[in-house]
Amino acid sequence: MTSLAHSRSSHTGPADFDIRDHVDGAAVFFGATANVIMQLSLAPVGYGVAESRVHSGSIMLHPFKRTRTTITYLSVAMMGTDEDRAAYRTAINGAHRHVHSTPESPVKYNAFDKNLQMWVAACLYWGSVDLMERLHGPIDDDTADSFYEYAHRFGTTLQVPREMWPADRAAFEAYWTENLAKTSVDDTIKAYFDGLLDLRMLYPPLRVVFARFHRWYTTGLLPEHLRDELGLTWTERDERRLARLLRTTGAVWGRMPRPIRSFPFNATLADMRRRRRRGKPLI
Repeated sequence: MTSLAHSRSSHTGPADFDIRDHVDGAAVFFGATANVIMQLSLAPVGYGVAESRVHSGSIMLHPFKRTRTTITYLSVAMMGTDEDRAAYRTAINGAHRHVHSTPESPVKYNAFDKNLQMWVAACLYWGSVDLMERLHGPIDDDTADSFYEYAHRFGTTLQVPREMWPADRAAFEAYWTENLAKTSVDDTIKAYFDGLLDLRMLYPPLRVVFARFHRWYTTGLLPEHLRDELGLTWTERDERRLARLLRTTGAVWGRMPRPIRSFPFNATLADMRRRRRRGKPLI
């Protein structure tokens, strides 16, 4: 779906580019789990989460808190001031200090590894563009270049240096193709993903209502390579149904006033700032 490779590296973007026009609550509703699966399919990232000793941040134990803190990170990265980003970086660093492999871990990992953070940031960018186009149609080159130049904040809000972000969309496409091919899913990580897909962190009545639909559309938003890794079936009919659903959602959502379109990002950013003022924990 994405048009990442059509890039002009010298482009500086239209003067009227406003990131708030591209912060879309519908995208996070549909794309959240697929993006987590993409991130965690790189084994060190996956085991960093599956083995994490920071239980307060576990989505399987505290789904609503984890959802809030994750969306807050996206809000701060894309819409926050330098002061917002520095404060949230400090809060996340405190949790990340406990996320590292042990002698018993099957792979080595450390939450401060810039290469792993770069992969997570790349997934966030790729998923954002994919959902934007699925919901609202193709993005013109000027807007796509401007969004790409802005999206380094997905990584640089933490420890990714600015120079690690690929120079343009063509360079990103090369990075994405190379690193997506390195992803794989073993039995441990697949079991974790099955829990996410089936919403096992929610109360049973909610699972009964939402889990099947959630597994279906999340499957459709995964790259084909990862669907194959997970043994997930996806047909042309499924693709047509998902395309209709997302186009219809985008047509309705795109007519909403910006404060509604931006929810929950605007709400979590406001909540983070309120927590800062009151001296409360940010995560």
